[in-house]
Amino acid sequence: MSQEQQIAIEERFARVFNDKSFKERLSSADFEKYINGKKKLSFQKHDTIFEDGETPKGVYVLEKGAAKLSKSGAFGKDQILRFIKEGDIIGYRSLLCGENFQAKAEAMTDIEATFLPADVFMYLLEVDPQLSFVMLQKISYELGESSNTITFLAQKTVRERLAEILLLLEQKLGVDPEGFIKISLTREEIANIIGTATESAIRLISEFKGDNLIEVDGRNIKILNHDKLMKLGHVVL
Repeated sequence: MSQEQQIAIEERFARVFNDKSFKERLSSADFEKYINGKKKLSFQKHDTIFEDGETPKGVYVLEKGAAKLSKSGAFGKDQILRFIKEGDIIGYRSLLCGENFQAKAEAMTDIEATFLPADVFMYLLEVDPQLSFVMLQKISYELGESSNTITFLAQKTVRERLAEILLLLEQKLGVDPEGFIKISLTREEIANIIGTATESAIRLISEFKGDNLIEVDGRNIKILNHDKLMKLGHVVL
């Protein structure tokens, strides 16, 4: 999926999932049910939003901050599945499937979120066709992301994977005023994402820096040459 299509889905969800839009579409009783049900929650960096195996109690929409979804492997090593940014909704897949959470959600920065209880969210899906439609689009998009991840890990070299993940992180999370990707990741987390040893990730980041592809300031990374990274990672954005 192109970046433009991804942005369009995100913007459509933002237009549909907000107080003003719900008030215009819902009946007075349904809107009151929504308003009375939702809660504002705050999480500090490294706080757990929900645990792998926990029973879903509702969905979370991030208003501010970033989070990660991860799953622990057979030897206790976490695998990062994807990153969650402002405007994203999490927790709905397990809720819709009627199963416990299949991943852990952890705050990577301080977070402000809107929590919508399971019964309210499911009710809104029944009475609000626009919400149902944008949720279907988001599910389809994330299914495509999962398919791309399988190809990404199976067919690309570690060097190609690092180039691609840096571009995708910048695309998804954006950059700060100085041009650094809006998330600071440990070398272990980067290694986790691209499926390699931490030592290999450290070496590759150093090589990318030496080739003037990126600038590194502690855990922060700025892309200096997008074209070369795209060619190196065989990426089309």
